[in-house]
Amino acid sequence: MRAPRLELRGVARFYNSGEETVAALDGVDLIIEPGEMVAIVGASGSGKSTLVNIMGCLDRPNSGQYFVGEVDVGKLDSDDLARLRRDCFGFVFQRYHLINTLTISGNVELPGIYSGMPADQRRRRANRIIGYFGLSDRRSSRPNQLSGGQQQRIAIARALMNDASVVLADEPTGALDRRSGEAVLSVLKELHAEGRTIIIITHDRDVASHAQRTVEFADGRIIADSRQSCIQANSLAETGAPYARHNPFPAVVSRIVNAFAMSFRAMVAQKLRTGLTMLGIIIGVTAVVAVIGLGEGARNTVMNQLSVLGTNSLGIYPGRDFGDPNASAVVSLTAADADALAAQPYVDSTSPEIAASLKGRNGGLNANLQVSGVGPSYFRTNGMRLVAGRALTSDDVTGAHPNVVLSDIAASTLFKDTNPTGRTVLIDRAPVTVVGVVALPGSGDTALNAYMAHSAFRVRLVGAMPLANITLRIRYGVDSDLVERAVSNLLARRHGVKDFFIVNSEQIRRSTERTMATFSLLIASLAAVALLVGGIGVMNIMLISVGERTREIGLRMAVGARHIDIMTQFMIEAIVVCLVGGSLGIAVAFGLAALSDVLLLPLPIILSFDAILLASGFTVLVGLVFGYLPARTAARLDPIQALASE
Repeated sequence: MRAPRLELRGVARFYNSGEETVAALDGVDLIIEPGEMVAIVGASGSGKSTLVNIMGCLDRPNSGQYFVGEVDVGKLDSDDLARLRRDCFGFVFQRYHLINTLTISGNVELPGIYSGMPADQRRRRANRIIGYFGLSDRRSSRPNQLSGGQQQRIAIARALMNDASVVLADEPTGALDRRSGEAVLSVLKELHAEGRTIIIITHDRDVASHAQRTVEFADGRIIADSRQSCIQANSLAETGAPYARHNPFPAVVSRIVNAFAMSFRAMVAQKLRTGLTMLGIIIGVTAVVAVIGLGEGARNTVMNQLSVLGTNSLGIYPGRDFGDPNASAVVSLTAADADALAAQPYVDSTSPEIAASLKGRNGGLNANLQVSGVGPSYFRTNGMRLVAGRALTSDDVTGAHPNVVLSDIAASTLFKDTNPTGRTVLIDRAPVTVVGVVALPGSGDTALNAYMAHSAFRVRLVGAMPLANITLRIRYGVDSDLVERAVSNLLARRHGVKDFFIVNSEQIRRSTERTMATFSLLIASLAAVALLVGGIGVMNIMLISVGERTREIGLRMAVGARHIDIMTQFMIEAIVVCLVGGSLGIAVAFGLAALSDVLLLPLPIILSFDAILLASGFTVLVGLVFGYLPARTAARLDPIQALASE
């Protein structure tokens, strides 16, 4: 690889200063041969820095042409310019422009990241160059831990990372003491001896005397061009393996991986700001996950309460509908209706029911019982589980036997820890025998219930009391809506009139599920607003970060970063902030769910994988959407203005 010939033909560069137009360069013609060491001197404002910015492809002329080898730079787009800077030029700045969040090794490796150099090769080359400058023991140090001379040597090492054939040094000794400045000039002369083209911008004549050619500028024009000796173009003797193009896919992956690593370092460097930025995301994700979990807990609670009605069952009640004022006068529901329904092929079981609140007594133990007169299939129809003794039988109904089945809570209330089966209890002064104990299907139900055959209930306790309802359990696999219509037709024919209404538990269940789903969506949407606010916070902080890191962005562009590389860097930083905040928010949601279990809250928080996945996806989306504007702002910065920013 040889250093290219640099040629400027009639190059002019103008700037607007208020209402005036200032000519920084005015028709400059200049040729720099491969392997020359050139000092460009002049007073401040003479145009020498503008010249070098154009030569380094950081700026474009308003008119004229600039050739790097055979390439007309004016015909290149921004990505081609970035590639040319990356492959050909190495910049050494007066202020070093080292990134304090990176180690010395990380700073030197930076151009290799944008060139797509494999990580292991990049690391070896950086270590070799750092060793060449005698700073191997400082590879893990930060720039602010080095002296000015050491920082400038690291800046030169960075310029050589991609084996730059042209080194552009802008006032390389301006911020150094005499001894450090001489050391830097010695390094530049060594690089020149290897065949590199060295261009030094300086106002110091002593520094310029080290070059073999001096070009003097004044008012945007060359006023002198002198050589100390004849310069021969040298072949480039490289300090390490030359830059070569690499497989683009691994290069893209490497840049993304390094962008994530640099994002984490930037977050660690600004801990307080990062924490405040993530706070909105943490609150938003916690709200989304916890609120969806709360909705799921509420849905499960309601579904458990509905399960008391039985699985896929119908309740048949007297009257035309809920709230019918004449319902108490309707006495047409009979046990025979229940028997007729039980004979239908679509029915699993049925049971009539009468109910009254009566006092139960066992010795000195009393309880107010909800006593129901039922059929023998009542317990199956309502999904009750027998825990002791037996259930009611057809004989109990036919013979009106004074037998009773107690709920487990009623049994423990009237008999404490003793087994009540076979023992006698008084219900409203009538002695009855306890034949069994059942567990109620409702979770946590504390009702004191007792169940007798409906015939015995009428004969022994309440007299000629009409049925309160008939409960029907639908056979498995049969559509409840079809059964409801069939039952309605059957009873209407038996009664000659429709003096009843039917409550379909499956319809209630479906309606409740729809209501709960709508409710969950509503509260999740409200929670998402918090995440949206967090995203706006991320965008604001990222915009501030772009302003504070303007010089760093300019440096990245100078070492070969394309617009897409800058955008990717800041987009990834926004996504990383959101992902870390989202992970913490999910952790907080798990903590709230565990706390709700410990405190036995009536509405538990049930976390689901879908809710976590939704929150995570929304978090990434927030990072993408709200990171775009800061990333676009960063990518559109002018590299010259960015490098000159304070």
